[in-house]
Amino acid sequence: MPGRVEGKVALITGAARGQGRSHALRLAQEGADIIAIDIAGPLPGVQYPSPTPEDLAETVRQVEALDRRIVSRRADVRDRAALGAAVDEGVAELGRLDIVSANAGICIIADWKDTTEQIFDDTIATNLKGVWNTITATAPHLIESGGGSMILTSSVAGIKGLPFLSAYVTAKHGVVGLMRAFATELAEHRIRVNTIHPTGVDTAMGQMDPNPFGPLLEAHPQLGPMLANLYPVQVTEPLDQSNAVLFLASDEARYITSTELTVDAGATQY
Repeated sequence: MPGRVEGKVALITGAARGQGRSHALRLAQEGADIIAIDIAGPLPGVQYPSPTPEDLAETVRQVEALDRRIVSRRADVRDRAALGAAVDEGVAELGRLDIVSANAGICIIADWKDTTEQIFDDTIATNLKGVWNTITATAPHLIESGGGSMILTSSVAGIKGLPFLSAYVTAKHGVVGLMRAFATELAEHRIRVNTIHPTGVDTAMGQMDPNPFGPLLEAHPQLGPMLANLYPVQVTEPLDQSNAVLFLASDEARYITSTELTVDAGATQY
């Protein structure tokens, strides 16, 4: 029985680990070949370990173990030229492009008075401009393939405000704006553009230790409920988000575009 994305090629940014690796594996399990892009090096200002070349190599190993083709490239989504070259090389090697997961992002926790200009600029450059770079680098290839699906990773923070994340909230709301704008312009090319909105996910980003939220919530306890899920879980698994990506990438979602898909355990209900 053919997979749900059999014969398609999917490009994922932030593919070295976490949600990005999970997306690559889930799409490969359902028949897609993969273009895996990651900075695989130091991330600006983050409070958790950065991805490594070894992480990206492990994604390659796991996809190849599924008997799918994979092309990996190290590129920073903030660097438009480098990202464009990585996209073009991957498409040239695998022959086409059908699915784009703009997943790469960073998270830096700080209250408003400790959010520096550098934190704000780095977050916007990675989480918002990086998504714009990804869309504009890949759209010509999707058009050439006759259409496809773009899935942009936003967040609960792209739907509601969250404390101690002003730069992140700003960027993730901006991703929704990009989705709506490009869904409008790319529809004539049979390209669907949607966002997914995770709550906390069990990844390196979601496992900051020590957790910077702790002392901030001690000082501002009234804000704690804003970070809670309605469903009785602390975090989701990467696979939960990957299943949403797979659905939006597949023909099951062939008429779904310009939609915010929450995989948030009810977090946006608070």
